Parts: sequence; structure tokens; C-alpha cells
Amino acid sequence: SSALSKLSLLCYPFALVYRWFLFHQSATVVHLFHTFSGLALATFNFGSQVCHSLLCVVIQFLLLRLMGRTVTCVLSSFIFQMIYLLMGYYYTATEEYDIKWTMPHCVLTLKLIGLALDYYDGEKEQSQMSAEQKKSALSSTPSLLEIFGFSYFYGGFLVGPQFTLRNYQNLVSREMSDVPGQPPSSVVPAMKRFGLGLITLTIFTIGGLHYSDSYFLTDEFEAHPFWYKCVYILVWVKINLYKYISCWLITEGVCVLSGLGYNGKNEKGEHQWDACANVRVWLFETTPLFTGTINSFNINTNAWVARHVFKRLKFLGNKLLSQMFTLLFLAIWHGLHSGYLICFSLEFIIVNVEKQAQSLVRDSPLLASIAQSHLYPFVYVVQQLIHWLFMGYPLVPFCLFTYDKWLKVYSSIYFCGHIFFFFAFLVLPYLRKVFVPRKRGNEKKED
Repeated sequence: SSALSKLSLLCYPFALVYRWFLFHQSATVVHLFHTFSGLALATFNFGSQVCHSLLCVVIQFLLLRLMGRTVTCVLSSFIFQMIYLLMGYYYTATEEYDIKWTMPHCVLTLKLIGLALDYYDGEKEQSQMSAEQKKSALSSTPSLLEIFGFSYFYGGFLVGPQFTLRNYQNLVSREMSDVPGQPPSSVVPAMKRFGLGLITLTIFTIGGLHYSDSYFLTDEFEAHPFWYKCVYILVWVKINLYKYISCWLITEGVCVLSGLGYNGKNEKGEHQWDACANVRVWLFETTPLFTGTINSFNINTNAWVARHVFKRLKFLGNKLLSQMFTLLFLAIWHGLHSGYLICFSLEFIIVNVEKQAQSLVRDSPLLASIAQSHLYPFVYVVQQLIHWLFMGYPLVPFCLFTYDKWLKVYSSIYFCGHIFFFFAFLVLPYLRKVFVPRKRGNEKKED
């Protein structure tokens, strides 16, 4: 995380050069600047391995040009980009979290697949497109230089965020600004995200010394009582997630500084700079819900997956199936380790159990009254303890990667997360019968 954050800090001078010297230059000059800035960062960190991203960008351009706006182009793009990424994972995989060329390449893979889908959508009639597709669909064929600039834009090349080519085109055409035709007044919003990123990086750097992934595998951790291990996981996950949040906040500051983070005005007429926000910090810190944390974390990647995978699986006719295949895609996209599959399969179970529990509380007069009474602060604290314990539970295999490691940890805590949620899944329907009053025949007909 420290190395990633340092690399992200190097992006700020590029954003300042763009604002001060290149904002009014031609699109060609801007594309070249963004391309060579990103390539410089990639070469600085990955050396000759930058050839992998160059090859994939060129092939993606050729697929668009040769196959056009066809399903064949979309499928070919998806298959080629994913296979290339997975082959990269296969040949470079270790049992540790390494910074290698596959790290930014997984971000690039989504960009290029999304580019093919947006290009395909550009031929649809307006009536056939969703509101999201209308914003991202490409009406013309992008040039190779344009795709290079989009792919290597320094604010999103290393760790994201995801953004569309349409947004990038708006940036280059000087539309992403609160002052039309002029550099955006975004220095203060950018510095706020930058400062927040440094704070979270500091928390992770200090806290990570005391709550590390490697401690799970020690004999000392094994010797601790069950309650201590649960508390350790609860604190560890909170600190560990700051590793990602710090990187996203720092790179978001770069996007805001350049103008890519501009998101128009809100209902109060205030300018918004959250178009590239990858984390909602307040929601992340305060939500007692698993879905709340998911919605506050890695926002742009989640939005990409929702738009390009989940919603395009509508033909399955089943939301649970769509959700299952979407999470399977996310697990494979992250890597080939078994820990990713365990993590996202647990997410599927946890989210659906939580939805059942929310529905139970909402439909039960007794439980709803307790949730809205003076007892709520106590309920909130209990929710938070359960929430963060079982947020950490699926992230243990995510961070330990291989089955021999995460299986050791799960065995030492008696698979408590699996037992808790499978038990909840079985019991909630019966609790619903007890706490939710039955509807009469007339009420059912009205519903």
C-alpha cells in the first residue's frame, strides 16, 4: 500500500502540468501527454513488462475497427482480455501480495471490455438504451491515440477508478469543469481527498504493524482463545481496508485536480467532484450493514460490474442467478487463488441473509418498534460488532489467498461465520412466521 500510494503521489505533478500548460492545447497534444505520462509511470514500476498493456490496447483497437459494433466484437474482446489477464495471473502468481504488471492490468482489462460494450451500445436506438448506456455509448469510432490516452490516463491507470471513454472525451474537450472552457476550480476539493488519503494511509501504516495478515498464521494466534481471535479479525479488517481506501482517495484527488472528477451540480446548485469517487468515507465508517459497506467501497468497479455484467444478465430471468454469476466474475477477475472464490461466495450468502433480516424487521411491528425506540443505540453497537466481525471473516481468505492458509484460520475459529449465516438462513423463515402477522385474504388481494 505504501508503494502504491507513493506511485499515486507521482500523478499529482502530471495533473498540475495538464492544468497549467496543456488545458487549452489540442486534443492530440493532450492525448499524447496522458499516454506518455501513464507509460512513464508504468515503465518506472514495471519496466519492459509495460509491453503487456501496450499489446492489449492495440489489439482492442483492431477488434473495434475490424469487427465493428457487433456481438462478435464484444465476445472477442471479453474472451481475449480476460484470458490474457488470467494467463498473467497464472505465470506471475505467488502466495504473497505483490506489486507486478497484473495489478494495473486488471484495471485496464475492465476498461477495454467496457470500451467494447460502450462501442456496441452506440449503434442502438435511444429507446433501446438505459439512462446509463445513453451516457456512456460511443457514437463514433475512437482513434488509436484516443484509446491510448484513455487507457494510460495517469489518474486511473494504476489502481483505478473506472471511468468511461465518454468521460475522458469530455475531459479532453474541456467540458469537465465548473468554469466552462477554463481549468476547474478543483484544487481545494482535490486537496481534501489527498489529505484524507494521507490520514487513512497513516492509520494503515501504524495499525498494520500490530494487525498484520501474517499474524493469522503464527502459533501465537493459534494459542489465543476464541473470543480474542474474533476481536483480532474485527480490528484487523477495519485497518486492512484502509490499505485500499488510502490509494483510492489519493488517486481520486488526482482525478479531481485534472477535472475528471467533476460531476455537475447537485440539487442545491453546488458543484460536485465525486465522479471518480471510489469510496464513500462517511458511509464506510458509519453503516452497520454489510450492503452499506459494499456500496461504500470500490464504487466505480462495482458500478462497472453492475452495468456491464449484472444488468446484461437480465435474460436469465433470475436476480439471484445474475448476482451469483456477477460475483463469480469478480472472483475470477481478482485472481486464480481459492481465497477469492471463498470470499465472494460468502458475500453472496451474507448479503442475501441480511436482506432477509431487513425484510423481517421492516415487516414486523414489534421488531420495527424496537429498531426505532430508545434501544436503537444499543442495537446499533451490536450490529456494528457483528457487521465488522463478519466483514473480516470473508476477507481472511481474500488476503491469505491459498486454501492451506485460510483453512487453518477458519479451523481455529471453528468456521463460526459459515455456521452463523447458514443457521440464520435456515431460521429466518421461521422467525418471520413468529414475528410477522399473517395477512388476511382481502389484504393479500389488495397487495
